Amino acid sequence: MPRLVAVSNRLADPRKAAAGGLAVALSDALANTGGLWFGWSGKTIVDGTPGEGELHVHQAGDVTLAELDLAQEDEQDYYEGYSNGVLWPVFHYRLDLALFEPRHLEGYRRVNRLFARKLMPLLRPDDLIWIHDYHLIPLASELRAMGCKNRIGFFLHVPLPPHQILAAIPQHEWLMRSLFAYDVIGLQSQTDVTHFARYVMNEANAERLDDNRFRAFNGTVVVQAWPISIDVDEFQRLAQTRESMDTFQTMRRQSRDRRLLVGVDRLDYSKGLPQRLKAFAELLQRYPENRGHSTLIQIASPSRESVDAYADLRREMDTLCGAINGDYGELDWMPVRYIHRTIARKRIPGLYRAARVALVTPLRDGMNLVAKEYIASQDPADPGVLVLSRFAGAAEQLADALLVNPYDTAGTAEAMQVALQMPLQERVNRHQRLMDVLRQRDIHWWQRSFLEALENVPVTAP
Repeated sequence: MPRLVAVSNRLADPRKAAAGGLAVALSDALANTGGLWFGWSGKTIVDGTPGEGELHVHQAGDVTLAELDLAQEDEQDYYEGYSNGVLWPVFHYRLDLALFEPRHLEGYRRVNRLFARKLMPLLRPDDLIWIHDYHLIPLASELRAMGCKNRIGFFLHVPLPPHQILAAIPQHEWLMRSLFAYDVIGLQSQTDVTHFARYVMNEANAERLDDNRFRAFNGTVVVQAWPISIDVDEFQRLAQTRESMDTFQTMRRQSRDRRLLVGVDRLDYSKGLPQRLKAFAELLQRYPENRGHSTLIQIASPSRESVDAYADLRREMDTLCGAINGDYGELDWMPVRYIHRTIARKRIPGLYRAARVALVTPLRDGMNLVAKEYIASQDPADPGVLVLSRFAGAAEQLADALLVNPYDTAGTAEAMQVALQMPLQERVNRHQRLMDVLRQRDIHWWQRSFLEALENVPVTAP
């Protein structure tokens, strides 16, 4: 098998992989091939020269890690400015939050050229190169310009929006043209593949050679949905750790005869958190039997709070939680327990297992692995119910969840009520079918099937 070279904005030590993370997906393949993982170290050099950076190469078991420092100006333009200021909001359908600054685009291109320049000397002729996510869309085209002839694959971990939204990005044609330097492109859902097809056919007069192959911009690329997943066995082992079991017992003891609903998210405008809280308030208003008997535990870990949109979201969450608790709370019961910090990962499976209902209701999401983690955490004899946004990538696979439109407050509240009242046998049947999906297409299937597709495409011509 050829050596695997993985490239991502940030990298991780595969020996310290957290279940569900990219490291889990790549660690086996990297170790089996003596692979290389290349990415930004996370360090910024305050007085560094833009477009330059020091590379640090070291071993992590059988895997070589190559970490690149960035100049502060590069970090601001490439990462904060273009990746997170343009691509993140646009790819999540939020054009209103995108800030189109020419210098940010130049920084994005400059850092991708830097990545290519530093990576090229480390490559071998038969390496398989797998590049990850929106930060590095043009990296293959930069490598090709330097003479790289290797097979190169790309996986997008966020949604791909409809072509009308993509076309709002200044120089969108350059961005999409860059994708045709790859041999294989993986997207999270069939919806994303449809959006890709419509863009290239409407904006670039692409030729569709078959279901998964497109020709445009003088290149041919395979585009297919590969929904990312979790390591089910590893996550279930995590659920058996002392920390997880202690959390489960504590939550059950504290909740006594009350039913728990849980949400675990980053504090991000794509996650639909205010809409979720409004739906929970609607549940308490329309179905008063839940007052005093149902509690929502909402964890929203900090995320980019220096950005105005995130600071505004935090203030809105504080206000909504205070209003719900003020309107409905009792001396011995608060309807919402809101935690704005990161909870240790080893405790999360215990929290999931204690919850009768999980609320995974993003306004738009690439996949959302919380949905899959919740399913894997459940007791098969007495499982909880997943309430899932139809706008999460996971909804294409997890049809036995209760699918909701997060913009529909009354509809989401009704789904919560159905979940809380669902009979045991229906819960067991739904959970079994959901687990079958997770088993059939876990993280190892995702990694293995993508790399098989990449290995089997013809080498790109010089």
